Amino acid sequence: MTTNQVRREAAKRKLEHQQKRRAERARRRQRVAIITSASVVVVVVVAVVLLSTVGMPGGGDDTAAAPPPAEPTAAGTPASIPTELAALPARPTPLPATVSCDYPADGEAAKPVQPPAGADISAEGTVPVTLQTSAGAVPLTLDRALAPCAVNSFVSLAQQGYYDATTCHRLTTDPGLQVLQCGDPSGTGSGGPGYSFADEVFPELTYGRGILAMANAGPNTNGSQFFMVYGDGELPPNYTAFGTISPEGLQVIDEIAHRGQDGANSPGDGAPVEPVTIEQAVVG
Repeated sequence: MTTNQVRREAAKRKLEHQQKRRAERARRRQRVAIITSASVVVVVVVAVVLLSTVGMPGGGDDTAAAPPPAEPTAAGTPASIPTELAALPARPTPLPATVSCDYPADGEAAKPVQPPAGADISAEGTVPVTLQTSAGAVPLTLDRALAPCAVNSFVSLAQQGYYDATTCHRLTTDPGLQVLQCGDPSGTGSGGPGYSFADEVFPELTYGRGILAMANAGPNTNGSQFFMVYGDGELPPNYTAFGTISPEGLQVIDEIAHRGQDGANSPGDGAPVEPVTIEQAVVG
């Protein structure tokens, strides 16, 4: 065999070896691709199963008549906030032009303050109040025709500086109840002005975005704490509504809600993650 023939045979064997290696690599790549595809399918199936069960009470109890509402995110922010303003409630029977209000002593005041006068309290007209907060201004309009005794008390407390330098201690973000609660100088949720007054409610009373109402600890236990409904307000008519929040003020509260709450009371109920302080409550 000539030298040239030897070289050709060697080259042929080398080429055949290279082709064999390439074929083997191709087969390995095909096997890897098949395994990867199968893994992706498994992951997708698992994800679909998880998404179909997460957020369902009781781990997906099939006795539920309808899917549950969306839950707040893990950060304690609302899943969504309704944008439509609620209509201001109206009393089915108007009050007389003036009423009498009673503010009996009730416990120790969280901050020194005098109870308001209770005779000949106007039940007509409105009172503008602006809460200057650390998050921005929240203008309110108090409605005497709706709840004259609550308006009288709130104005008196504001004029005495009771609300100044106090924190808003509670934020709820659950679907169904979305409120920011303030008015307790102790910041604990149990403080009050040292007096109470009766509820001013009626069966037709409803709540929703933009409504301002008194917090309470049961019937006729109103004091200084109030809540501002920035979204849903699915509550029984047990809370004295006494005014509204301006659209500009609602934007401020929306931003507070989007920053979240710490879930200290429940997953949808806690203190604002970013503390909110009423620096001053200004009447007029």
